[in-house]
Amino acid sequence: GKTHLATGLCVAACRQRRRVRFTTATAMINELAEAAHANQLSRALGRWERLDLICIDELGYVPLAETACELMFQVIADRAEKAAVIVTTNLPFSEWSQVIPNPRLCKALIDRLTDRAHIITTGTDSYRFRRTTAQRTASKS
Repeated sequence: GKTHLATGLCVAACRQRRRVRFTTATAMINELAEAAHANQLSRALGRWERLDLICIDELGYVPLAETACELMFQVIADRAEKAAVIVTTNLPFSEWSQVIPNPRLCKALIDRLTDRAHIITTGTDSYRFRRTTAQRTASKS
């Protein structure tokens, strides 16, 4: 569902010769944290800023430390009104505080992401769960 749709949008952007990067939220944060630890954060942020589109997949699956949230916020805030961001998540905005513990940072991140956004809700049913259920039903027949 969500990841497949995001991947399709990224492929379409690539076909338009846009610079695109697809990553999970965890991988992005790990990369930024490693860069910060190596005193290379500004260089890493610059690489993210040069992209036309970034897709952050699976935001909300793992609670994030405040430092991690701040790093992700830097990338998203630097792109505000300049370049595109796609985020996939299984959480409604009302539950983002479970993943982003700082209420002000959570609100600011949602604010940046939703300004001029196209929000697509894919539904609550997992296609993987439906597929597994269908397979089990078929094998019992």
